[in-house]
Amino acid sequence: MQPTVVFQGAIEFADHFSPRPRLAHVLFDFDGTLSLLREGWPDVMVPMFAEMLPRRPGDTEDAVRRLMNDDIMRLNGKQTIYQMMQFADRVRERGGQPHEPLWYKHEYLRRLNERIAGRMAALRDGAPPERYLVHGARTILELLQTRGVTLYLASGTDEVYVRQEAALLGIDRFFGRHIYGALDDYKQFSKKLVIERILAENRVSGEGLLAFGDGYVEIENTKEVGGLAVAVASDEANNGSGRIDPWKRQRLLGVGADAVIPDYRDAAALLLCLFGDSPVPVAKG
Repeated sequence: MQPTVVFQGAIEFADHFSPRPRLAHVLFDFDGTLSLLREGWPDVMVPMFAEMLPRRPGDTEDAVRRLMNDDIMRLNGKQTIYQMMQFADRVRERGGQPHEPLWYKHEYLRRLNERIAGRMAALRDGAPPERYLVHGARTILELLQTRGVTLYLASGTDEVYVRQEAALLGIDRFFGRHIYGALDDYKQFSKKLVIERILAENRVSGEGLLAFGDGYVEIENTKEVGGLAVAVASDEANNGSGRIDPWKRQRLLGVGADAVIPDYRDAAALLLCLFGDSPVPVAKG
């Protein structure tokens, strides 16, 4: 008899959801999906772009910031360089002479690193990693490891930083050599390439792939190969609130997410449903 599960927090299953008993490979995005070390990064990128964007007659600061925010969030989940390329195009279309996208990326990272330096220092000084992990993240990684699946980490953040931050958070051990991130030669990395490599090297179909992410890229790429995708619509500024971010929810369901969660407070119950060990519950706590 299958166990009955009850979710204590908010969760939403799409109408097209169906469990996958043969899941064997699990891909995680990093920022906003597992790590909160870079929480607030739009508050660095948007002002930087707004500061550098040539103005047109009639521009208001609010309108400029909305435009910049729309541009960056539309590309959220892709490598950071794509947001810089988009911004360079905006400068050019307004008659300006943009820097190379890589220049913008390095300036953004300089500013972002100033913002998060205190968080990194706190971890090095012994602060509990859970302070900077999405609620319940370590639990779901441990449960998946117990199931014997292979875990992968893929991020639009530069690989050198992903490896460093995963180690500080104490979660690098779950992924071993399977940690991937952006490179200055952006054509050499994408989440789509990581997924293709997983399937090719293991000679499996997308039916056995599960992905967790808070950006449209990993959700869309997973669904393109027939995988199962869970949208982590995390409330990054209020970790542990249990609230689903409405913008993320709408965006990620729109690209085919099979389920939406706010965090991993119901990790055990969620995995029972995803792997088909239990039917999707009709009752929720």
